[in-house]
Amino acid sequence: MADAKDVAVGKSLVAARGPLWYQSDRKRKRILKGLRGVDRDSDWGCSKHDGWVQGYSFEVVVTATKASPVFPLLASADRASAKATRTFVEKIGALPESTQHVTADSGYDSNALGEQVEWTEQGRRTGRRFLHPENKRGTKQPPEKNIQPRDESHRRRLVRRKFYQSPSGKPIYQRRRQTVEPFNEWFKSLFEWTDRVWHRGLQNNQPQLLAAIFAYQLLVRYNHRRGKKNGQVRWILDMMRIAGHPQVSSSYPLRRIVSVVPRGAPP
Repeated sequence: MADAKDVAVGKSLVAARGPLWYQSDRKRKRILKGLRGVDRDSDWGCSKHDGWVQGYSFEVVVTATKASPVFPLLASADRASAKATRTFVEKIGALPESTQHVTADSGYDSNALGEQVEWTEQGRRTGRRFLHPENKRGTKQPPEKNIQPRDESHRRRLVRRKFYQSPSGKPIYQRRRQTVEPFNEWFKSLFEWTDRVWHRGLQNNQPQLLAAIFAYQLLVRYNHRRGKKNGQVRWILDMMRIAGHPQVSSSYPLRRIVSVVPRGAPP
């Protein structure tokens, strides 16, 4: 259904419910008088797309192969401050065997991540490439042709940079703009997280975000069985809102959509 030869990883932020609780007050564990409904479990995070957000985050690995539907393969949810260099490590070992290229933004610029994607612990190539823009280091960079590797880790980094900038690497990375980046916005819109999460607390939002990813996978699979080779699944949710629609009662996958009740919520 989806080709995982090329995949893209990305993180997106979702605002918490309740008023903003600024860092200066958080450090002192002080809530100003009249500030009610603060989500103390949320925290602050920043991304190039979302800017500074107080809330939570989710990270997905999606298929990004040319002419393949965008399909979420791996996912996690955490507070907004969760570092991409930490959350992605846990997913590398679960990447499909068919994966050859992994694309990411500059938030994933890490020698450790690059080497885990491209090299085994025994120092052998995995057959994969890790493509990402680099964060600037230092004040002045020498011309590319004059750079001499300081050690093996630096040499491997230079090889990654060369492939990322090559005629072969550029079109692979550019597909990221048509895959994981729009997917995150589409996903938040589909499940009504564009403005904020539904509940307070990590224990409530984490399982709901992951359950929504699972529900999306089911919807895409159902869509595929209906002969639609894409991820446009809103029509299915719209049908579910129409009482008595004939396909709602007869479509088995639709009855399996996951609903997560937050802890402490009334039945």
